[in-house]
Amino acid sequence: MGLLDRLRAEFVDIVEWIDDTNHTLVWRFPRYQNEIKHGAQLIVRPGQVAVFVDQGQIADIFEPGRYELTTDNLPILSTLRGWKHGFESPFKCEVYFVSTRQVTDLKWGTPNPIMLRDRDFGPIRLRAFGTYALRAQDPKALLQELVGTDGVFEAEELGELMRSMILSGFADVLASSDVSALDLAARYEELSAALRQKVQEQIDDEYGLELPQLFIVNISLPEAVEKALDTRTSMGVIGDLQRFQQYQLGQAMTAAAENPSGGGAAEGMGLGMGFAMANQMAQGLAGAAPALAPPPPPPAPVAWHVAENGRTTGPFTVPQLAEAARAGTLTPASLVWAQGFAGWQPAGQVPALAGLFPPAAPPPPPAP
Repeated sequence: MGLLDRLRAEFVDIVEWIDDTNHTLVWRFPRYQNEIKHGAQLIVRPGQVAVFVDQGQIADIFEPGRYELTTDNLPILSTLRGWKHGFESPFKCEVYFVSTRQVTDLKWGTPNPIMLRDRDFGPIRLRAFGTYALRAQDPKALLQELVGTDGVFEAEELGELMRSMILSGFADVLASSDVSALDLAARYEELSAALRQKVQEQIDDEYGLELPQLFIVNISLPEAVEKALDTRTSMGVIGDLQRFQQYQLGQAMTAAAENPSGGGAAEGMGLGMGFAMANQMAQGLAGAAPALAPPPPPPAPVAWHVAENGRTTGPFTVPQLAEAARAGTLTPASLVWAQGFAGWQPAGQVPALAGLFPPAAPPPPPAP
């Protein structure tokens, strides 16, 4: 390769940006001290704008298309360089490609709760999060205000700025909307549109950006308030609390009846629930029937005494005597006494206790 060929290799003859990213807003064409050849090809793809910057001054801007760089399509740069009669030699100039596509799936959220006054709950703290999209609308303003000399400018570099403006606008929109916290979910679309408009007014002229989309995905209440609402909702689902208690008692009685191993404890629990159910039913009937005199108190259980080895033991209840009969310590011949008896009587001859002793099996038939 001759000297002339090596010199020609130093010249840039194709200026283009093949964008393989989704979040890059601005990309500077890397010249590495190379000069752009007169007549070089500039390729601006759809969704891009090429901006020529000469010594810190924005010169010419190219929309999507294919261009041959001459003085005819570089009027401002020609004026800055003083090319009155055209030029034939290479030139140095910074070329910035600005993406005009939407950068989507950008997220925002409240790092700290926002304090507001709600019509139902009074002072309340709310959290929110959502998504938004950005697009470069004015490449000149974007380069001057935000990019500067940055070779690659990503949308994430605007994240902190955008979140600050969105959160500030979100608090204003909520306060001015006067929507109850319980009705916010039904107003997400309306609130999102108002918030997008408020933020757009701040970034349009100053930064050359457009906010084509902004969505409120969720607004949440504090955990304690959510638990209280869940409890309130549960009470509303239950409805008539008295009928619910009756249902619960009925379920418990059924479970106790299906558990034969419960013994005396299960019987006592069933008896207690029976009294409770009767009380609930009496209360339910009290509203439909005239008030009646309260029933008399139940009679006191009979106290039984047993004579064992020349001494008196007791008093015992009938269930306790039943346990003794099953254990074999109480037989039909055991002497018992209760209030009102003239004297001691065999337990097997007392009608109230005769059921404790099942009849003995008859003797087996004689062998054939």
